[in-house]
Amino acid sequence: MALPALFTSFIPSSIRHNQPSLLFSRHLRSSLSSSSSTSSGAQFVKCALKIEDQEIVRRSANWQPSIWDYDFVQSLSVDYTEDKYTEQLRRLKQEVRGLFSRKMNQVAKLEFIDVVQRLGLGYQFETEIKNALISIYNKTEDAQLLDDLYATSLRFRLLRQHGYKVLQDVFQRSMNKMGTFNDSLNKDVKGLLGLYEASFHGLEGETILDEARNFASKHLKDLNLDEVPAILASHMSHALDMPIHWRPNRLEARWFMDMYEKQGDMIPSLLRLAKIDFNLVQSVHKKEVSNMARWWVELGANKMTFFRDRLVERYFWCCALVFEPQYSAYREMTTKLLCMVTLIDDVYDVYGTLEELELLTDFIVRWDITDIDKLPPTIRDSFMALYNTTNEIGYWTMRELGINTIPYMRKVWADECKAYIKEVNWYNKGIKPTLKEYMDNAVDSIGGLIMLLGSYFLTTEKLTEEGLDYVSKIPSVMHCSAKILRLNNDLSTSSYELARGDNFKVLESYINETGASEEATREHVWHLVHETWTTHFLGSRLFSALV
Repeated sequence: MALPALFTSFIPSSIRHNQPSLLFSRHLRSSLSSSSSTSSGAQFVKCALKIEDQEIVRRSANWQPSIWDYDFVQSLSVDYTEDKYTEQLRRLKQEVRGLFSRKMNQVAKLEFIDVVQRLGLGYQFETEIKNALISIYNKTEDAQLLDDLYATSLRFRLLRQHGYKVLQDVFQRSMNKMGTFNDSLNKDVKGLLGLYEASFHGLEGETILDEARNFASKHLKDLNLDEVPAILASHMSHALDMPIHWRPNRLEARWFMDMYEKQGDMIPSLLRLAKIDFNLVQSVHKKEVSNMARWWVELGANKMTFFRDRLVERYFWCCALVFEPQYSAYREMTTKLLCMVTLIDDVYDVYGTLEELELLTDFIVRWDITDIDKLPPTIRDSFMALYNTTNEIGYWTMRELGINTIPYMRKVWADECKAYIKEVNWYNKGIKPTLKEYMDNAVDSIGGLIMLLGSYFLTTEKLTEEGLDYVSKIPSVMHCSAKILRLNNDLSTSSYELARGDNFKVLESYINETGASEEATREHVWHLVHETWTTHFLGSRLFSALV
């Protein structure tokens, strides 16, 4: 695929007709599966460097160069700006706000909120959505609504998503005395789909929602798609691939626009606003990635071939996490942190010797560049890139927010590199960790905690030292997020990589410990992902209340 054509699709010529770009759809999902650990396809070979008559044998992963032409990325221009659409945007937003206040029944209001959010417009109408949900939450449900599985599921999902306390007992009307869902619901496609999506908002120990997910997924998979309306069948396949609750908003918005356009009750002004907004936001992202490429080239990182050059992919990842245009600082600085994670991870995984890495770990833990020339040039330069980038972000935070975040970032980097060096020792000594030993360490080594720490202080409305102290203790919402990242990352490990065993993975640890087959192991890890999500959801609610 030619690079110019690829980046042209970033802001395609079709924007004249307000058609959103396909770039995120093509590339962001694959970039999300690209992790901080050794990626699929890497081939380790030995190469020797002679330093002062001492031969050091180094491994090389033969990383392929970036597919992105950085001269081209730096030259990207913004040709889709808000000032061209000022009056149209004002009119469309006013019209959509009016739709929130129009008279409609509770199910129609819930469906409208769901559509607005899935089109990527939730951030534009936060007040209107909040007021509508308060009204719905405080309104007593009638028996007819409670008897409708689809309506009950939609209400439950949206209210839980926004932090309202809704009991799982609302689904008991659809269950029999045996504690299972009624067989009569087997062909209720909308109800099953709604129940399936709602079940991913369950908390630990909510057995009704566990039963809901098993029941709904089984019967959705058993349905004959040829007997289901085409649009509904598309929604089913989409949900079974990944629930809404797990999907990045930008990807969901781009997919959902095509689906919504085909609906008979589609509101033209809402869809038009969604398309314009999508392309305006993507114009902001286009400018940001151009700036990031300039930073990367000035850093000289694009010429360092011993590690993975994944700048653009890391930037896309940040867009998936926080896409709103006002968070440019978050995307810029978190991209830099993620690039440093990849750089340092590859130094530990591939490039450095045990002795060099132990010395590097000491420098990072002490956060001291005195006698930095004791490190080999490549490792020294890598540490200086990490050191300067982290301090630069800390200086920005001091200047803009009045708080020094460097001590907090130092600690997370130290914890991460201690986890790296433990993995290096395992590898060098031929130690095979148990699943628990591996996971206790791997939550730190995945790089998620430095990203989440940055996410907190770069997006919070009012940064305080008390909040940073709390976050630095790694509350469950952060631990679970990093654990989910690690588990999903390791699930992407191919059978070939698993057999080669260059780096430990959760799959290898479980197989070594239990003797289970690869298929059974992958099923077990998926169970751990689901289990961790329930803890994560509870943790995120507590985090919102405490911080």
